[in-house]
Amino acid sequence: MNLSIMNSFSFFSPDAIFIFGQKLWWFLIVLGVLVTFHEYGHYLAARWVGVKVLKFSVGFGPRLFGRQVGDTEFVVSAIPLGGYVKMFGEEGGEAISAEEQKVSFLHQTLPHKMLIVAAGPGFNFILSYVIFTGILAMGSPLFIPNIDKMLPVIEAITPDSPVARSGLQLGDRITRVNEEDISTLGELYQIINATHGRPVTLDVSRGNSMKTFIITPTTQVNKDHPEEEPLYLLGIEDHAPAVGKVMPDTPAQTSGLQPEDRITHINTTPIATWSQMTEIVRNNAGIALEMQIERQGTPLTITITPEAHTITDPDGETLSIGRIGIQLSGRGTILRSPSWYLAPWDGLQATWEWCELTVMGVWKLVTGEISSKNLGGPLMIADVSGSHAEQGLGSILWLIAVLSINLGILNLLPIPVLDGGHLFFFSCEAVLGRPLRERSREIAQQAGIILLFCLMGFAFWNDINRLLQ
Repeated sequence: MNLSIMNSFSFFSPDAIFIFGQKLWWFLIVLGVLVTFHEYGHYLAARWVGVKVLKFSVGFGPRLFGRQVGDTEFVVSAIPLGGYVKMFGEEGGEAISAEEQKVSFLHQTLPHKMLIVAAGPGFNFILSYVIFTGILAMGSPLFIPNIDKMLPVIEAITPDSPVARSGLQLGDRITRVNEEDISTLGELYQIINATHGRPVTLDVSRGNSMKTFIITPTTQVNKDHPEEEPLYLLGIEDHAPAVGKVMPDTPAQTSGLQPEDRITHINTTPIATWSQMTEIVRNNAGIALEMQIERQGTPLTITITPEAHTITDPDGETLSIGRIGIQLSGRGTILRSPSWYLAPWDGLQATWEWCELTVMGVWKLVTGEISSKNLGGPLMIADVSGSHAEQGLGSILWLIAVLSINLGILNLLPIPVLDGGHLFFFSCEAVLGRPLRERSREIAQQAGIILLFCLMGFAFWNDINRLLQ
């Protein structure tokens, strides 16, 4: 039996079935929360303005189970890829009495109809805000990445690594891997892992010239779980040893470290990456370290003594590590609330910055700055949901908050059949003083459905490719 056949059978092993079931379960939980909050926004807004809601469905297709509460039937349907709220008088074309017009959606004022439509995405943003505020109130940090720093530009190289020996330089931008275009570091790491240690060809942009390098990754085995698939590494690290932020009342502030300082040596040891620097600091609590830094092109030397902090490792062992009080440069913002009562304000900042990040990401996808291969569908959400669930409740809540913002913003896009498309129609009605012609709306709706199905199909195709890799 050849290897490919054996691999196909491995998909049906008990372990594979258990993992698939676990991921499917968390996918249903995550998507169920997102859809329920979104549709509940529509429902509450409709009830608030007096519109009768006939059905509240989580999912599409055949009804699995449900319950009638007043005028509304609350149901869970078989296809868990969305949901809907069906309102009285929503489709029009039927004769209704003057009394029924009061509870009909189409007979509401324009502001009321826009409120009902906008409330769905609005509740997604509220859900994210509540989760972010809760995380910050518990004292946990929130990291908000900088999308421009996700580009495959080399900012740090591990010493004595394949990349260090190849001639690649800081500032080089990797444009292709094995003749496949990439636009983010995540794509680079994904392709490297898929090669299973085989040599890779990198096309690199350096200034106005293009260069090609063939590099063989090194293999790194997980010491705690040697039976797992090893990591395949080139030696490109995400973070340079550059100071992003200096925390108050810390050794870094006392010593005079400043944002944008780049640490080049510690006690004569050359420093090339952030992880290399932090490892030395962690292992030298209470010991004075001589750091050579570069500040705006000028070399300086400072002495800094890491403070001892007690932590508990995953095995429950108590450790003492050193910290100097600096945060990463460039990759993003780390938000922390100094006290629980400031968390609501910091939660607003976190929600706003994640919204900005998502809008920029959508724009870069549209303009081609980020590859469309990054577009994910149900399988990717299921995989990510399962991975975050393994890390605990806080991680899965964070994922729900981020996906909720994505769902809210995507629904506001001016695509017919989405909430943003309906808002666009209502905006045109406000400008023209009359609704758009029925035929125009029908054509737009049909185009929107085709576009939506194409996007869903493309995202699913990306999911299949990831699964095969």
